[in-house]
Amino acid sequence: MRLGMPHSLFARLMLIWLVGIALVLSASFALFVGERDRVGRSAMYEGIAQEIAATAEVLDRLSPYERERWIEELGRRRLRLSLRLPPAEHLRPQPAGHPLAAALRAAMAERSISLHLHQRGDGPHGALLVSVSLADGSPLHVRLPGIPAAPGFPAPPPGRLLAALLALVGGVTLLTWLAVRIATRPLSRMAEAARRLGEEPERAAPLDTGGPTEVAQAAAAFNQMQLRVREHVAERTRILAAISHDLQTPITRLRLRAELLDDEPLRARFQSDLDAMQALVREGLDYARSMDAAPPAQPVDLNGLLEALRGDAADMGWTVSLSGQASAPCPARPGALRRALWNLIEYGIKFGERVDITLSEDAQRIALCIRDHGPGLPEAELEKVFEPFYRTEASRNRETGGTGLGLAIARNLLRAQGGDVHLANHPAGGLQALVSLPRDGSGIGA
Repeated sequence: MRLGMPHSLFARLMLIWLVGIALVLSASFALFVGERDRVGRSAMYEGIAQEIAATAEVLDRLSPYERERWIEELGRRRLRLSLRLPPAEHLRPQPAGHPLAAALRAAMAERSISLHLHQRGDGPHGALLVSVSLADGSPLHVRLPGIPAAPGFPAPPPGRLLAALLALVGGVTLLTWLAVRIATRPLSRMAEAARRLGEEPERAAPLDTGGPTEVAQAAAAFNQMQLRVREHVAERTRILAAISHDLQTPITRLRLRAELLDDEPLRARFQSDLDAMQALVREGLDYARSMDAAPPAQPVDLNGLLEALRGDAADMGWTVSLSGQASAPCPARPGALRRALWNLIEYGIKFGERVDITLSEDAQRIALCIRDHGPGLPEAELEKVFEPFYRTEASRNRETGGTGLGLAIARNLLRAQGGDVHLANHPAGGLQALVSLPRDGSGIGA
């Protein structure tokens, strides 16, 4: 199975840094251990060669009788001196390239030297035996029982090597985490700011422009873009409000003049068109107001509000059922919340004939499901219907078409209170509007 790269920039940087540094540390650690062994081995062999050379110099100045008497005294802790060669069947010649042989030749170039492995009484691997000729031709045999027979030191225990490597990797991992976290934190803040800008462009706070030069420049550019987006949204809202307000006067004049028409069918058609224009103007004003600043939130009894909305719907001949209870008031703006929920109920009645409202809650959110029993919507339309003035193909007649602003107004009013609304097709048929509101009122703008 092929493993893909992590999706987040933080995880990718961590992976790249850790893999790269782990490889570098492993290679450096191996080179360090190998070089340490080589230097230590060379120093040890040079020291042994110097000791043997000094011993041979001393024995050269002694008579054969004195050599027999002093041979044991001249031996050191790691040198075992003898003037007699062990049996040949216990000796195995060592190659001329052995590091100890090279050190002996460097220390005693004028002497005849041979190196053997003595395999008797010195452990399973035996001990090295050095044979040196003295000045009068007599042989001097030196056994080295404490020196490894193979050219090299025994490797450290694997557990110790692994612990040292893990300690290095652990320290580097911590430093890497701190470095990558510091480097990617501004990007996380920028992503969060971009999300807030998309949800509430008129309330998003500017980014902090501190930090490294590149981060400060990106934050400054983002703040400038955010300011221009906010100005564009505000200008669009002002234009919409101005046009909607100014259209009311000529519509009123046209309504008065239509009353003067003698032709009753023609007057009815004029009045129908003027009513549609009046509804469009009124919805335009409501949409503009839904994007403006609103009064602070206050505790709202959702149970009472939903009962009042059901009663208003019953007065209009609509069928609305209600289930579920809120355990405590919800911080919200009463007028805005009432208008948003009424728009959703009206939308459900218009296309689904009957609406069922279900209320549920947890420690953080309050959820409302407003379900109709109509034909539902294609998946591609579920978000588009929240766009201002957008209407589906099935709703472009005069009786059910509306202005295309009801759902946009409802979403704006809910988001201004820290909530939101989404549409989804119910598995059993119909469309459901899923409303969420914060339990503690977080996200409500001033």
